[in-house]
Amino acid sequence: MAPTSYSHELRGNVAVEYRQFFKDGFENQFNNNVSLSAQPEYFHQWDNGDQLITFTPFARLDQRDDERTHFDIRELSWLGVYGFGELRLGIRKLFWGVTESQHLVDIINQTDFVENIDGEDKLGQPMINAAFIQDWGTVDLYVLTGFRERTFPGAQGRPRSQLIVDKNLTEYESSDEEKHIDFAARYYHYIGVWEFGVSHFYGTSRDPNLIPTLNTQNEAVLKPFYPIINQTSLDLQAILSNWLLKLELISRDGQDKDYGRYSAATGGFEYTVVGIFKTIADLGIISEYLYDERGSDADPGSVMASPFQNDLFLGARLALNDVQSTAVLAGLIIDLDRGDRFYNIEAERRLGDAWKLSLEARVFALLDETNPLRDFNNDDYAQLNLEWFF
Repeated sequence: MAPTSYSHELRGNVAVEYRQFFKDGFENQFNNNVSLSAQPEYFHQWDNGDQLITFTPFARLDQRDDERTHFDIRELSWLGVYGFGELRLGIRKLFWGVTESQHLVDIINQTDFVENIDGEDKLGQPMINAAFIQDWGTVDLYVLTGFRERTFPGAQGRPRSQLIVDKNLTEYESSDEEKHIDFAARYYHYIGVWEFGVSHFYGTSRDPNLIPTLNTQNEAVLKPFYPIINQTSLDLQAILSNWLLKLELISRDGQDKDYGRYSAATGGFEYTVVGIFKTIADLGIISEYLYDERGSDADPGSVMASPFQNDLFLGARLALNDVQSTAVLAGLIIDLDRGDRFYNIEAERRLGDAWKLSLEARVFALLDETNPLRDFNNDDYAQLNLEWFF
């Protein structure tokens, strides 16, 4: 009998975050905020690497917003490797998609909106996942056993809409509510320089429709409503020398009852200038187009759901390729119909072997009253994040 090997690994990070807002917000809001976060990761591997347990909890303590003070299990899963491929059970976090400006295809995990409005922070999702890995591609089948509501800022949280989202009023299209079982399937493969994924999701939408209403105190609030949807999607990318081509395309039914089935897409390119100005630094030029066929009819009666119907993203990514891994990403989203602007910059640099300093800044120039994000106009901010890795 072959010997069975075991290995354990514990790593993670602890961070302090400071946010400074440049304009006064709504009543009882502050212009600065400090928070602490921790995300350890534990791995246990045995059976010669064919079985693995991963545990990744996350916690944040926020100075101002009780809703942002929260705990979540990002991952608590078991992985087994077999002849057909892989089997995973438990809570997981996974990402689908290729584009920079928005992630239409990424639908499995719920957005942790109190962490960041960019939609890249996700809550852990309970699931059963079987991956069939063959020479002709990989087929993933998912049974998603339990729904997670989106997190939203409280009264003192920033950035947020003027009306507070009241999760006590949450409604579902399914009578099973958060116990509804969702299903998803995905086929991934590559042909030459082309990589592509074709996916389908059926279940409770991760995007709530936010409906203005009155709560039990007769206050105007937003009520989350989670419909049952079907979404078919394609994500595609190709590396052609210094060019990276990207496309995400979805067809969704059930989200917007008035409009019916609709399509949305994000696509573009990133061109990398290697060794700019005869240095070791690389500069990537990014351009993407964001489209939703519903146009101005998108998301009737809904707030903060999909403001990008005919928009252009322009950005640049600078990687200094130095010992400190210094990198900067700057971008601008232009609404081609309304003239609105959304500016974003992200920068990071390692400090020694165990520390990293990150900067994030966002500026909203939303002039049109029909923009779902118009309430963020006073929420321009800069954020510093200092992380210690262990």
